[in-house]
Amino acid sequence: MPATRESLLAALDSYIHPLIGRGLVSAECIAELTPGDSPQVAIELGFPAAGIAAGIVDDVKALLLAACGVEVQVRIGCRVLPQAVQKGLNPLPGVANILAVASGKGGVGKSTVAVNLALALQAEGARVGIVDADVYGPSQPLMLGSRERPSSPDGKRINPIIAHGLQAMSIGFLLKDDAQPAVWRGPMATQALTQMLTDTVWDDLDYLIVDMPPGTGDIQLSLSQKVPVAGSVIVTTPQDIALLDARKGLEMFRKVGIPVLGVVENMATHVCTNCGHEEAIFGIGGGDKLAREAGTELLGQMPLDMRIRLQADSGNPTVAADPCSELSLRYRDIARLAAARLAYGVAGELAFPNLSISDD
Repeated sequence: MPATRESLLAALDSYIHPLIGRGLVSAECIAELTPGDSPQVAIELGFPAAGIAAGIVDDVKALLLAACGVEVQVRIGCRVLPQAVQKGLNPLPGVANILAVASGKGGVGKSTVAVNLALALQAEGARVGIVDADVYGPSQPLMLGSRERPSSPDGKRINPIIAHGLQAMSIGFLLKDDAQPAVWRGPMATQALTQMLTDTVWDDLDYLIVDMPPGTGDIQLSLSQKVPVAGSVIVTTPQDIALLDARKGLEMFRKVGIPVLGVVENMATHVCTNCGHEEAIFGIGGGDKLAREAGTELLGQMPLDMRIRLQADSGNPTVAADPCSELSLRYRDIARLAAARLAYGVAGELAFPNLSISDD
């Protein structure tokens, strides 16, 4: 019996992937549907998902065969759409979504998470850029393994540096050498950062990752108010002092209307390279506790691993250096979850209010 449009749609909407949270039809993921004796379905996800696409296709094929009694040809792709930003701000030209990666304090591995998150989104199939927003202590040139100076197409704007396939910009690319400091007061630093974002010729990016400076001071607040940020990711370690400062960073984003996509717990455990003993030297469950108390989500945990440090210091971050390693796969899991939360909503933040009409 030929598969009808109604039977196909009903079966597709019964498939609820955890990263989407609702049926494929309800989530508007069905790009094409052809019923009949040789039915075809094209699924279009709102986030890059190269690492799990084949599994979704297999699951949907099996579900449709069971529900409709016929083999269905299933294709899958993704289309990253621009998401809402703060009121009164317009999207950045050439950039669909800006994601801020932040921490309340330094030393938690935020920049390492940021560059690997960018590379993970790229590995999942997105076009990605990264901006090093720490004008006083830029680290992305070292992590990306590039000291190239940017070129200009017209003497006013600047072209991003291309490193590991990422479009990148940092004040470190503009300084003469690593030892040259940026001796600027807050307004000058904020202006420099704003110019790096707005004067760089970004080329059709799905995501622009902003590696935020640590803290919640003038630069962070100005960036949050002036730059159209679609979502934020908070990086912390499990220890109490890091969690306290991370909560401040999280609340700063909420006060300026930027959704918090979730928390990454970095340095969650350490595995001894000699004996293999795993120990939570900074505490246990801190990231999960922060996420639950703040009404957001734990996106994932990364261990304190020497390979991550060595690879970042050598200019070849983990996801680029060893893309099939367990560490890289963890970063890709975190990237997919963050991108899915951006595309399909963050619990407690993006829900529509209940409206009522009365004669009062």
